[in-house]
Amino acid sequence: MKDKTSYVEVDVREDLKLKKDPFDKIMAVVKDLKEGQGFILHAPFNPVPLHGVLKRKGFRYQAEKIERKHWKVIYEKEEI
Repeated sequence: MKDKTSYVEVDVREDLKLKKDPFDKIMAVVKDLKEGQGFILHAPFNPVPLHGVLKRKGFRYQAEKIERKHWKVIYEKEEI
Protein backbone atom coordinates (compact mmCIF):
# COMPACT_ATOMS: atom_id res chain seq x y z
CA MET A 1 0.00 0.00 0.00
CA LYS A 2 1.20 3.48 -0.84
CA ASP A 3 2.52 5.89 1.78
CA LYS A 4 1.18 9.00 0.05
CA THR A 5 -2.45 7.91 0.23
CA SER A 6 -4.62 9.53 2.90
CA TYR A 7 -7.24 7.37 4.56
CA VAL A 8 -10.75 7.68 5.92
CA GLU A 9 -11.41 5.26 8.81
CA VAL A 10 -14.70 3.37 9.01
CA ASP A 11 -15.52 1.13 11.96
CA VAL A 12 -18.55 -1.11 11.44
CA ARG A 13 -18.05 -3.38 14.45
CA GLU A 14 -20.70 -1.61 16.52
CA ASP A 15 -23.15 -1.53 13.59
CA LEU A 16 -22.85 -5.28 13.18
CA LYS A 17 -23.13 -5.84 16.92
CA LEU A 18 -26.44 -3.93 16.77
CA LYS A 19 -27.52 -6.05 13.76
CA LYS A 20 -27.31 -3.05 11.38
CA ASP A 21 -26.16 -3.79 7.84
CA PRO A 22 -23.13 -1.54 7.24
CA PHE A 23 -23.05 -1.91 3.43
CA ASP A 24 -24.70 1.47 2.67
CA LYS A 25 -22.43 3.21 5.19
CA ILE A 26 -19.35 1.70 3.54
CA MET A 27 -20.52 2.52 0.02
CA ALA A 28 -21.27 6.13 1.05
CA VAL A 29 -17.66 6.44 2.22
CA VAL A 30 -16.43 4.95 -1.07
CA LYS A 31 -18.57 7.42 -3.05
CA ASP A 32 -17.20 10.39 -1.08
CA LEU A 33 -13.51 9.48 -1.38
CA LYS A 34 -11.39 12.18 -2.96
CA GLU A 35 -8.57 11.62 -5.43
CA GLY A 36 -5.68 9.93 -3.63
CA GLN A 37 -7.80 8.77 -0.70
CA GLY A 38 -8.36 5.22 0.45
CA PHE A 39 -10.19 3.91 3.46
CA ILE A 40 -9.51 1.66 6.39
CA LEU A 41 -12.32 -0.61 7.44
CA HIS A 42 -12.52 -2.08 10.94
CA ALA A 43 -14.81 -5.13 11.09
CA PRO A 44 -15.32 -8.17 13.34
CA PHE A 45 -14.45 -10.51 10.44
CA ASN A 46 -12.66 -10.50 7.11
CA PRO A 47 -15.35 -9.07 4.76
CA VAL A 48 -14.56 -11.32 1.79
CA PRO A 49 -17.74 -10.50 -0.23
CA LEU A 50 -16.93 -6.78 0.07
CA HIS A 51 -13.47 -7.37 -1.44
CA GLY A 52 -15.13 -8.57 -4.65
CA VAL A 53 -17.58 -5.67 -4.79
CA LEU A 54 -14.80 -3.12 -4.31
CA LYS A 55 -12.43 -4.88 -6.70
CA ARG A 56 -15.03 -4.33 -9.44
CA LYS A 57 -14.95 -0.64 -8.49
CA GLY A 58 -11.18 -0.56 -8.95
CA PHE A 59 -9.94 -1.12 -5.39
CA ARG A 60 -7.23 -3.38 -4.06
CA TYR A 61 -7.04 -4.37 -0.42
CA GLN A 62 -4.81 -5.61 2.34
CA ALA A 63 -6.47 -7.43 5.26
CA GLU A 64 -4.97 -7.99 8.68
CA LYS A 65 -6.44 -9.81 11.68
CA ILE A 66 -5.76 -7.60 14.70
CA GLU A 67 -7.45 -9.80 17.30
CA ARG A 68 -10.20 -12.40 17.49
CA LYS A 69 -13.07 -10.09 16.48
CA HIS A 70 -11.15 -7.24 14.86
CA TRP A 71 -10.02 -7.15 11.25
CA LYS A 72 -8.41 -4.09 9.69
CA VAL A 73 -8.72 -3.85 5.92
CA ILE A 74 -7.01 -1.12 3.91
CA TYR A 75 -8.62 -0.32 0.57
CA GLU A 76 -6.92 1.79 -2.09
CA LYS A 77 -7.92 2.70 -5.61
CA GLU A 78 -5.82 0.88 -8.20
CA GLU A 79 -3.69 3.17 -10.31
CA ILE A 80 -4.50 3.07 -14.00
